[in-house]
Amino acid sequence: MNTGSAPRHAVPDLADPGLYADHDPHAVWRALRAYDPVYWQPVGAPHAARGQGAGGPRPDAGLGFWAATRYADVDRILRDHEVFTSERGTLLSLIGRPDPAAGHQMAATDPPRHDALRAPLHKAMRVRSVDAHTREVRAGIRALLPLDGGPFDFAAGMRDLPLVVLGLLLGLPEADRPHLARLAMTASAEDDPDLMLPEGPAATLRRAHRELFAYFTDLVRARARDPRDDLVGIMLGMRHDGVRMPPAAIVSNCYSLLLGAAVTLSQVPVATVMALAENGGYAAWAARPDLLDSGIEESLRWATPARYFMRTTRRPVELSGVVVPEGQPVVAFLASANRDRRVFTDPDVFDVARRPNRHLAFGAGPHYCIGANMARLTLRLLFTELFAAYAKLDVVGEPVRIRSVFLAGVKSLPVQGRLRRAPV
Repeated sequence: MNTGSAPRHAVPDLADPGLYADHDPHAVWRALRAYDPVYWQPVGAPHAARGQGAGGPRPDAGLGFWAATRYADVDRILRDHEVFTSERGTLLSLIGRPDPAAGHQMAATDPPRHDALRAPLHKAMRVRSVDAHTREVRAGIRALLPLDGGPFDFAAGMRDLPLVVLGLLLGLPEADRPHLARLAMTASAEDDPDLMLPEGPAATLRRAHRELFAYFTDLVRARARDPRDDLVGIMLGMRHDGVRMPPAAIVSNCYSLLLGAAVTLSQVPVATVMALAENGGYAAWAARPDLLDSGIEESLRWATPARYFMRTTRRPVELSGVVVPEGQPVVAFLASANRDRRVFTDPDVFDVARRPNRHLAFGAGPHYCIGANMARLTLRLLFTELFAAYAKLDVVGEPVRIRSVFLAGVKSLPVQGRLRRAPV
């Protein structure tokens, strides 16, 4: 059953990267949460023929997906692996075809095998945590913040933030980090004109994946010959149920870590600086160190850099009054769930004092982001250094958004910082 009677023809294509680069998807999601919270979105059909929601054509009308936009539905989809499987693709680029990573990569594997794949990496990250590298991470962050008083591109600087941390944890040569950051971005935003190959998005994605896996295969082989005290070395020496972790699994874990952090983490401070510039709240937050942690959680909710994850139904299931048939792709829009007023008071207000804040930026359930603690600590160090360096940070040019359905972010943000003469 439907929950309202909004004009269905007004809903744009949720699979069009142009929606996210050129328009405000939050206005679309707000209407869908109110009127059509589980919405059938055809893919690859002429727009005029596209049906809408429970009242439009059924899935047998062609390729498409069900878009879930309310918090309760998104949370359930992410948690309930018995009904919603990850093994038939987690991204829209795989819709309608098998996922070759199913059963091998953590993101594309259901429990209990998922838990067996995740356990060694989780253990290794506890052994080699960010805390052991705090001084080096601080130094790396400071190097990203220009102190000459002139304008600079904040988004470009933050692009290297995740590699400051991952580079230390994985033992990546500093010279390789910008290239890896670009490959990771390409694997998440293959439709962006600055990243896309002339052959198109699919070819762009294939090349990025191929180069990343080749890089990490070489890295794991090098660590096997010359062991080091980094995450790769730790995983090579670990045993799970008495069996050593195979090199292919270590390569997959390295890939998952890079993709999970390198493109998403960098977008959180960028979205935050934009919000603070709009509401004039930079100085007020900088003066309240007691709100640092709650502000970081709000930054994560506000940015939600991974807009969605896809699952496939194992059996018919009801979501918000709509029965989704077995074998259907369901896209859980985290970015929409994190603005649901059923859960968040004034969800379109950036509030560093927001409590509670049960955001889904890291997902939920068995696939909850394995690097969440690493991300939180990195953001804590970043904002501490940012507030110490600049008394004020203004946006002085138009942001340029990334053209991607999956990745919510900005690739250029001109800012001007007023240097702080004394530390906070």
